[in-house]
Amino acid sequence: MVFVIGLCVTGHAYILKGVWVVYLHGYTTAYIDDFQFFENEEIPASNKPQPWPIHKNYNTVEATKALSETNAALGTVAFLVIKNDSIWYEKYFDGFGKNSQTNSFSMAKSITSALLGKAIDDGFIKSLEQPVSDFYPQYAGTGMTVGDLSSMASGLDWDESYSNPFGMTARAYYDSDLDETILKLKVVETPGKSYKYLSGNTQLLAMVIQKATKKQLAGYLHESFWQPMGFEHPAIWQIDDAKNKLVKAYCCLGSNARDFARFGKLYKQYGKWNGEQILDSAFVAKSIEPRFAESPEYGYGFWLSDFMGKKIYAMRGILGQYVIVIPEDDLIIVRLGKQRGTKTELPFSNDFYVYVKEAYKMLQKNQ
Repeated sequence: MVFVIGLCVTGHAYILKGVWVVYLHGYTTAYIDDFQFFENEEIPASNKPQPWPIHKNYNTVEATKALSETNAALGTVAFLVIKNDSIWYEKYFDGFGKNSQTNSFSMAKSITSALLGKAIDDGFIKSLEQPVSDFYPQYAGTGMTVGDLSSMASGLDWDESYSNPFGMTARAYYDSDLDETILKLKVVETPGKSYKYLSGNTQLLAMVIQKATKKQLAGYLHESFWQPMGFEHPAIWQIDDAKNKLVKAYCCLGSNARDFARFGKLYKQYGKWNGEQILDSAFVAKSIEPRFAESPEYGYGFWLSDFMGKKIYAMRGILGQYVIVIPEDDLIIVRLGKQRGTKTELPFSNDFYVYVKEAYKMLQKNQ
């Protein structure tokens, strides 16, 4: 009882929710269907759904031994290969199916960055160079721009710790009044000079977009992408509380493999969808190139790789959520699941390289 009172008095009562959501339900960290314990905003399905075409060789090749073992070991719930904009391979596990909603985790950062591009297209934001202080005057004189937030170069003092229950990441995930947490951040390094991955960047970016557009982010996502791109199913986006309805833009968008893959196709087509330019091609091109030569693994909201000599860009979540795009081979790979692989000296954990390599081995069997 003293401990509980102490948490409340010191402003850490959110830890109690974290204990209930995680440990009292048999987990040790956030998990792919924990959205049931949070408040969410619904993003309706498109009223003009556009189902993915099914490839003529759909599911004619079995997963390789290495892929099957990785999927089993890491709790994959969805694995999807889209070739030439048609579903070539599709497999679901552990009771999940093509309509199942799972947490995107940090793949939502790529989607939030896409919304930045859309806000620029729509004239709500001037450019990537517009100062954040135009929307939040407390950042006047820092030089921090909206592009710095998207490219992880803000210089903010966010602590990207996933194990500290008293840290910013835990508070952002389990507490209410998320905007208060974010607006306490200070610029402690020179913005725009170097890459440093901080979830707080994306959350502040979302707040800027909302302020600029005067629209809730979930609604803006629906009108900008969900509706025109024919998303077949509704999605949910976790919010901090019923009062503010601020989405957790750095994570927590719940959808399925087929619909997540649409963002891969949109970027592969440089912002064009069914012949209509719904996102500026120059913004897309800039997003999938490194901003900083010394940090070639990140652009604006997207992770980058040259594995197997291919130009690859990807949306990525902490538990091994991926939308992997390989334009030169007209290929999109989606993996959703419960764990990611082990860290490597390279920018991605080892599972990423397995998914790419083994998908190519499977495709070779069809040639």
